[in-house]
Amino acid sequence: METTIHATNSDAQSAPLSKGKLWTGRIMSALPALFLLIDGVGKLVKPAPVVQGTVQLGYPESVLLGLGIVLLSCTVLYVIPRTAILGAILLTGYLGGAIATHVRVGSPLFSHILFPVYLAVLLWGGLYLRDERLRALIPFRR
Repeated sequence: METTIHATNSDAQSAPLSKGKLWTGRIMSALPALFLLIDGVGKLVKPAPVVQGTVQLGYPESVLLGLGIVLLSCTVLYVIPRTAILGAILLTGYLGGAIATHVRVGSPLFSHILFPVYLAVLLWGGLYLRDERLRALIPFRR
């Protein structure tokens, strides 16, 4: 027996999204996506500063390839509109790991520990503004 659940929100489905909100959402989404793509490529290319930073955080250089592949895969899922929500969920988990790592090594709060939170706010905020499915699933009321 198959059950289908439909999220409905009359506000999200009846009111068209303004061009301003759509472009704000796209820009908000592009900023963390570009940062994460560059970070993922850096993990694959392994320049000296990336390797040094990884070792300073307590991880061996050998984890960079796996982290880079995971990060790039999740970010690509986020950039593709059809899989953006799945990508955002996976990136939230990845960013949670980054927070835990910075807490573990005693990094500064606002510049390091909370930086993944700033990325997540942009990531989810941008997605919320540009994706009707997410607005229907999480309806904020005025």
